[in-house]
Formats: sequence, C-alpha cells, structure tokens
Amino acid sequence: MAALAMMLMLGLAHVQDVRAQNNSSPAEAYFAGGCFWCMEAGMEKIPGVLKVISGYSGGHEENAEYAMVSTGRTGHREAVKVIYDPQVVSYGRLVDAFWKMIDPTDQYGSFADRGPQYTSAIYYRNREEKEIAEISRDNLDDSGIFNHPVATAIEPLLNFYPAEEEHQNYHKKNPGHYRTYAYLSGREQFIDQHWKDRKAGQSYKAENQTTEIIDQKSESSIRMSDVGSQISEEGLGKKNVAQDWSSFVRPGREELLKRLTPMQFRVTRKDGTEPAFNNAYWDHKEEGIYVDVVSGEPLFSSRDKFDSGTGWPSFTHPIDHQFIVTREDRSLFMSRTEVRSRYADSHLGHVFPDGPGPDGLRYCINSAALRFIPREEMLKEGYGHYLSLFQD
Repeated sequence: MAALAMMLMLGLAHVQDVRAQNNSSPAEAYFAGGCFWCMEAGMEKIPGVLKVISGYSGGHEENAEYAMVSTGRTGHREAVKVIYDPQVVSYGRLVDAFWKMIDPTDQYGSFADRGPQYTSAIYYRNREEKEIAEISRDNLDDSGIFNHPVATAIEPLLNFYPAEEEHQNYHKKNPGHYRTYAYLSGREQFIDQHWKDRKAGQSYKAENQTTEIIDQKSESSIRMSDVGSQISEEGLGKKNVAQDWSSFVRPGREELLKRLTPMQFRVTRKDGTEPAFNNAYWDHKEEGIYVDVVSGEPLFSSRDKFDSGTGWPSFTHPIDHQFIVTREDRSLFMSRTEVRSRYADSHLGHVFPDGPGPDGLRYCINSAALRFIPREEMLKEGYGHYLSLFQD
C-alpha cells in the first residue's frame, strides 16, 4: 500500500508539473501551521514562491481579526496564502515543504501555541488539490517518520482574511523578537530533529520498518533505521531508545495531592514559587538529569546547570524543547516568559534573556517541579537514551 501511495503521489505531482509548464499565471495555495509568522518565513524560502500573506481561514465570523481569532472561539486558524509560480514549483512540492515546517501529529495546537486557532490544516480549492494533499498525508503517515498519526486537517477553503499589517513580514520587521520566539517555541528544534538529515526536495516511503529517502535529483537513496521505537514494558537495556510521553494523562487533583508534597502541588498546579536558597536543587552539583515531578518528562541536564546567584536551579537550555512550552506571564505587574512542561502542563518557572550560554537564556526553575535522576540510575529508570549527554 505504501508503494502504491508513493506511485500515485509521484504520478499526481508529474501530471501537475506537466500542466504547470503550460500555465504562466501565478497560483495560490493555503496552509495553516500554527503561528503565521513562522509559516510566512518558511514558505518565502521556497524557490518559485512569489509572495506569502498572513491571515485567518475557516471559522464562522466574517472579517476576522487577531483579537477575535486569538480567543479560539471563532473557528478560524492562523493561516497563510501562498502565491507561487507553477512553472517553478508545483502544488505537490508546496505540500511536501509544508510537512517539514510543522508538527503534523499535534491535535491541540502547534508547539508553544495551544488552541484550535493554532492547529494545522491544508485548505484545498479543487478536487485535484484535495487528492494531492490526501495522498501526501497518507504517504507521510506510512513513512514511520513520526510515532503518531498525522492529525493535520484537509478542508475546503471557505475564506481567507488577511491579517493586520503588523503581522505581515513580521520576521523581517522584528527579526530579533521573531528569532527568540521561533527558538523558544520549540519549532526549530522539532524540525531539526525530524528532518535535518533529509535534504530538501526528497520524498519518503514506508517499507519494512525503515525510511527510504529518495533524492529526486540524483536518484540516490539512503536507508535509515526506524527511530520510532519506544521503550518496552521492561525498559531495561535499551539505552538508545527514547520514551514517548505524548499519551501521558495527568492524574486528577486528589491523586496529585496524595503523590506530591504541598510545595510541589502549589508550584506545579497553582503556579507558585518556592523560597530562594531554600529548595532541593539550587546548589545541587551531582551529574544526572532533572525530570518533571509529575510526568517524568526529561527537562534539564546537570551539564547545562549553572550558578546564577538567584537561589533557584538555573539552566542554559532544556534537554529537548519538545517537552517545554513557554507562555507570556503578566502576573505581578510585569511581563515575563513562563516555562511549563508540555504533557504534564506543570508550572516549572520562567526563562530570562540574561544567561551565559550561546543563546543568552537563563531557565530559572523551581526545584519542587523537578525530580533528579543520578547518571548511574538513568538506564534503570528508562532514561538510557540520554546518557549520550554525558559523553565527553
């Protein structure tokens, strides 16, 4: 089935490429992939794309505006209108590039942005676009690149409302803020993790638990072993396999009150802050990793810990940004960036732009939100995958 899907996809792409040779008029394509700043920046890099416009699609309110859409109650998504030259790039190639800009398995938002307005979608305008999008989606599902099914919606284009001028070309108007946002959201790290070893313009198909990358220019191929395996129930002896937390369900309030100390509950569930210099890990120097006290999501490594002088554990960056969510925090009459765990949704602390590392960030984290796992116990606890962090 995967091979058949691949042949059909390539056949459709070929037909479209042939048609494109006889079509000199610009064409349009519509995609939703979370934050439209990031989608606009990504789509503009594709040869043959003439212009990208940020806006809003779907929904039941006319003349959508950011203030309306951001509530998540209008049914719209942040989206982009891509104007392209079909003689240079086909619709199928744009769909292929779209997958490499998003997390297509996320049903509830995109990276740090949560809510229906940030979910992903391909909006088609005719049957041909619908067929190309569906075959491409099914082919991606079969590829084994992701551990979970593709959740991206494929829907007819009902409307598109251009966003406010302040949102157009945001990555060019405000490059500093855009780069900080794109990094902290976790989008860049996720894309690198799944696609950095796959060249632009390559396709993929699933075959015998491996991913075959087909370079459509040189026709060379590289076979890569499936990285989608999960730790078995025993969890021991598989030091190179990462656990999957996406199916984690946070226990209810009563259960958490039994499991956690009062301070742990206040910090993680009520966004509290523990006392400085009077907590478990502010001066902790043992080698190992720090995980979410509720879910066990791997968050920080001792190798990235430093003495900030604040009295709280401080880190230059997380182990993996896929487990971190950042949000604007305007409490206490100030504007800060809150840090939470993705799957347990635990309040962890805040991140500040005054760190010593190359990114200039300081993750100031509550000890009460963390559980420490010593290096020598990581394999036994199922975190052997992260022992590579301690290889000199």
